[in-house]
Amino acid sequence: MSFELQILGSNSAAFAHRRHHTSQLLKIQSEHFLIDCGEGTQLLLKKHHVKISKINHILISHLHGDHYFGLIGLLSTMHLFGREKELTLIAPPGLAEIISLQLKHSQTWLMYRINFVEWTPNEIELVFENQAITIDSIPMSHGVPCSGFLFKEKKKRRRIHREAFADLNLTPLEINKLKNGEDLLDSDGSIKHENKVLTIDPHPQFSYAYCSDTEYKPEITEQIRGVNLLYHESTFADDMIDRAHHTFHSTAKEAASIAKEAGVDRLVLGHFSARYRELDVILEEAKTVFPNSHLAIEGTKFEVS
Repeated sequence: MSFELQILGSNSAAFAHRRHHTSQLLKIQSEHFLIDCGEGTQLLLKKHHVKISKINHILISHLHGDHYFGLIGLLSTMHLFGREKELTLIAPPGLAEIISLQLKHSQTWLMYRINFVEWTPNEIELVFENQAITIDSIPMSHGVPCSGFLFKEKKKRRRIHREAFADLNLTPLEINKLKNGEDLLDSDGSIKHENKVLTIDPHPQFSYAYCSDTEYKPEITEQIRGVNLLYHESTFADDMIDRAHHTFHSTAKEAASIAKEAGVDRLVLGHFSARYRELDVILEEAKTVFPNSHLAIEGTKFEVS
C-alpha cells in the first residue's frame, strides 16, 4: 500500500505570491482524503485534474477561515454535479451547524447525505477506521479548538516464505494461521512447524501525520513518533518567533525540532505567512535542525511506498 500526498494550498491567512489557502489531498489505495479546504480548493482540484467525485472523506482541522471557507462551495458543486454517494466530514464542533445554516438560507437540499464525525477538542481519539487504515486526532494548541490527524496503516500479516514450505502441502487454514503469526501444532499440541521458519516479516506500516495550526507543542512527539511523513505548520522564520507565539503558530525551526525529536523520516513545511514572497529562509532554517525538510510547494506530491 502506498500513501501519496499532494499539496493543493500552502499559505496561511491570505492568498499571496500565487499561494492559496491550506488544503491537501491524501490518496491511500483507492481512497481520496481531502485535508482542510481553504478558499479556492475546488479550483486547485480542477487544476491538478482531481475528480471531486472520488473524494468521500473531508477532514477539517479548525474553524479559521483559511482552512474551511472553500468547503461550502465544494459541497455545492458536488451537489450540482449529481453526487448521490454519502460524504464523511470529519469536523470540529460547530461546523455541522455552520453548513446546515448555509444550506438552509440558500434553500439548497443536497442530493447526498453528509455523515458528520465530530472530533473532541484536546483529546486523542479514533475518528476513522476501515480495513486498511486508522485516523486518530492529534490535539493542537491554537487560538480555537484545533486538531491534526494521524493516518496509520494497520498492522500487516506475516508473509509466507514460499520456498521454505513448497513441499509441505499445507491447507489454506494452516497458511492463514502462519500469516497470523501462529506456529502449526500436531494433534498432541507439540510444534510441527515453527512460524519463524515458514514466514518472513510483514511489509512495514506506512503513516502520515498532519499537524495543522499550532504553537510549538513538543507533547505531540510521542503520538507521531516514527511516522514516514510529517506535515507541520511553519508560518514564520525564527526571527518572528515572538509573533509566532502571540498568534499560536510555529516557526520553521520549531517544526524541525518536532520532526527531529519524533524521529520521523521526512518533514513537509507549510502554512506560510504572506510576508514571505520567497521561502528559502523557511527551508534553510528547518534544515539546520532536520536536514530532510521540504517545502509544501503547491502541486508537489510526496509518496510513501
